[in-house]
Amino acid sequence: MWNFARIAASSLRGTRRLSTAIPGPCIVHKRGADILHDPWFNKDTGFPLTERDRLGLRGLLPPRVISFGQQYDRFMQSYRSLEKNTRNEPESVSSLSKWRILNRLHDRNETLYYRVLIDNIKDFAPIIYTPTVGLVCQNYSGLFRRPRGMYFSAKDKGEMMSMIYNWPAQKVDMIVLTDGSRILGLGDLGVQGIGIPIGKLDMYVAAAGINPQRILPVMLDVGTNNQKLLEDRLYLGLRQPRLEGEEYLEIVDEFMEAVFTRWPKAIVQFEDFQFKWAFETLQRYRTRFCMFNDDIQGTAGVALAGLLGTVRAQGRPLTDFVKQKIVVVGAGSAGLGVLKQAVQAVSRMAGNSEAAANSQFYLLDKDGLVTKARKNLDPAAAPFAKNPGEIDGLAEGANLLEVVRKVRPSVLLGLSGVGGIFNEEVLKAMRESDSPTPAIFAMSNPTNNAECTAADAFKHAGENIVFASGSPFTNVDLGNGKIGHVNQANNLYLFPGIGLGTLLSGARFITDGMLQAAAECLASYMTDEEIQNGILYPSINSIRHITAEVGAAVLQAAVAEELAEGHGDMGPRELMHMSKEETVQYVRGNMWYPIYSPLVHEK
Repeated sequence: MWNFARIAASSLRGTRRLSTAIPGPCIVHKRGADILHDPWFNKDTGFPLTERDRLGLRGLLPPRVISFGQQYDRFMQSYRSLEKNTRNEPESVSSLSKWRILNRLHDRNETLYYRVLIDNIKDFAPIIYTPTVGLVCQNYSGLFRRPRGMYFSAKDKGEMMSMIYNWPAQKVDMIVLTDGSRILGLGDLGVQGIGIPIGKLDMYVAAAGINPQRILPVMLDVGTNNQKLLEDRLYLGLRQPRLEGEEYLEIVDEFMEAVFTRWPKAIVQFEDFQFKWAFETLQRYRTRFCMFNDDIQGTAGVALAGLLGTVRAQGRPLTDFVKQKIVVVGAGSAGLGVLKQAVQAVSRMAGNSEAAANSQFYLLDKDGLVTKARKNLDPAAAPFAKNPGEIDGLAEGANLLEVVRKVRPSVLLGLSGVGGIFNEEVLKAMRESDSPTPAIFAMSNPTNNAECTAADAFKHAGENIVFASGSPFTNVDLGNGKIGHVNQANNLYLFPGIGLGTLLSGARFITDGMLQAAAECLASYMTDEEIQNGILYPSINSIRHITAEVGAAVLQAAVAEELAEGHGDMGPRELMHMSKEETVQYVRGNMWYPIYSPLVHEK
């Protein structure tokens, strides 16, 4: 059941199709009801009669054999019925109902679950990933029905090296890790943050074709400072304040050592760590282990691709990116990650230092414009702080409206987590931008934390803008047959390709060069015609095709930096001699695809 079907990603675009190829057998070491209770192998009523005899299933299922296609249609009919019946319910009720029906399928039959997810990715990604995943995390203790992934807590100190062997899979390729300290824009959700790694890894399977038997969602429970959770009788995590300082780092260190002792070729994606630990852990581990932080590096890559796209939307060459004036609102891990990668891109294009490249960027946090006059200036933000008096009329702590009016930026980018901070006055001030096609990026998640809505942006900033957001909004009808396109600057465009490309390259580390290659690949994916219409990012329906391209770019960057050690039967020498087209095909050919395989019992 869990073989790699070599199906080109392009064939997955458009309408679904059900494979007629006969896959190779899968050896299982269980029989009877144990098979039915294992979602990795369960086919529900899809077991053929010969297989029922072989596995001791006769009498444990209704007699009729239902084909995979019929099961698929039956589920989709149930889902559409639920969708219709909850149409008039509050959005939170409707979204959680949809999540529940998908989660029940996930718990029962993973093959069918991933097929419907792949075929309906545009509809289902917002349910199992952002924005609904935030709602799921907020209610996770009440929604919990069965465990998924692994939980390492502060109480397990000294035991993690043995605990890691409790996971049943012999091989793990991709791990997503969170400590639940900063879930989206919702803050500290403690152990309930496990919903994020689960959702992210579902996207790895759907978008990158990572084998679901080789993924591992992990919650690192070091306590919570959320008093409401500590008082909640249903809360499933440790009832203690968060560990801090060296005590905290000792727990993370022990986990990382345990993981890479058992699975030295695994990749760990850090997700939704609070600001102080996001940067600390990235710097601590990135040259020791194969890991990256999606909030810092993934968000930065997607944002950079969008920023480069706005230059193309102005009818200018990408090298004119060095002339763009960009105001970034939000000095957390995501905002600073975007700034760092954008400054690196400008520095490389202009051939000068990163310090010189900083002149086009303006950073604001909750206290306003960040300058070197700031008392207790955060070291992570210091490289982007302006010199006092550098901008005539703007002082330390200048508010957003003052900055926009004075700077007249080409791009206003928000990663503040403060819903509505791009208010009517700020948006109207963007009409005075020096750019003929100003861009507004409201990238905070979930939806109610977005800096502005798409409708407000087009209404107040003008119809000529380019708009992008972190959460999905509908396109805006501008009248006279014109459409204001909404671009979802979704990390989904990059992190699956970063993970898959790194895995297939065999690289032991993920470098800035590999991440830059991913961002530039995404930036060049769209046609000039699409860009001129204000469309910066491709349709999520094409996600496997996009991931193949991004993964190939990451793999080739690893080869160029002499980091590639190969994967499986493909050694570094073979990777080195692949053309771009051959590399893309190699990546596509290693994407897992869900089909039922014959099961053969072996004691």
